[in-house]
Amino acid sequence: MPRWRGVALMLGSGLSNQTGAAVAALAFPVLGPAGVVAVRQWAAAIVLGAVGRPRFGQFTAAQWRLVAGLALVFAGMNLSLYVAIDRIGLGLAVTLEFLGPLTVTLAGSRRPLDLVAALAAAGAVTVLARPTPTTDYLGIGLALLAALCWGCYILLNRAVGARLPGLEGSAAAAALSGTLYLPVGVWALTQHPPTLAALGCALAAGVLSSAVPFLADVLALRRVPAHFFGVFMSVNPVFAALIGLIVLGQHIDAISWVSVVVIVSANALSVHTTSRTIS
Repeated sequence: MPRWRGVALMLGSGLSNQTGAAVAALAFPVLGPAGVVAVRQWAAAIVLGAVGRPRFGQFTAAQWRLVAGLALVFAGMNLSLYVAIDRIGLGLAVTLEFLGPLTVTLAGSRRPLDLVAALAAAGAVTVLARPTPTTDYLGIGLALLAALCWGCYILLNRAVGARLPGLEGSAAAAALSGTLYLPVGVWALTQHPPTLAALGCALAAGVLSSAVPFLADVLALRRVPAHFFGVFMSVNPVFAALIGLIVLGQHIDAISWVSVVVIVSANALSVHTTSRTIS
């Protein structure tokens, strides 16, 4: 029963995360991606601050450096991803972003299987970025930047978790990231006067894509093995493509769907076999 509860939590986390991104996209025409990200960062800072309750005055200089780095990549990851979603759609943007965790998994590996997984993922990305009359190279580049940020986010999160107790490091990074977005948000909301509906979508994105997945993942990891959690994360690009189709009406062609499946499979295979080797 605990395993099934863990699966339900992971399913809810993935659906919430990608639904939040789709809801955020609904506010892009009014607030723009930067405005939506700013409101999302503020909402995440408030929720995670209430949960983590960081004691800022007790942080050492070394801890602050880690928190600052985590805050910067968190801010950069969300902005580059949301602009990419605005340009190339939710499904393709999240699929390309997912190369970040895949790269972290493969980094330093010498196994032939991991090399095959990396080559398969690289080939799938090449197919996704193939030149067509409507190819948006800036959008693809921003999605890949989000992937780089996500990889750095994973590494920094590990370091922060090891140096700071409980959830204080993540909460402090969310608070700092929200503070960094104050001038960005003020400028964006001045340039794009908000409506109640748009603000509601942006706030919902902060809850659905930050607070809910964060808490659900913490609870899920108490019920399922870490390697199982890592493999299950691979469904997120599929969720993104399906929710983008249903909520936003964003279609991707059959070849792109195959590329999504290849990237997801490469990640799942690498994470699963790595965890088995370690265990």
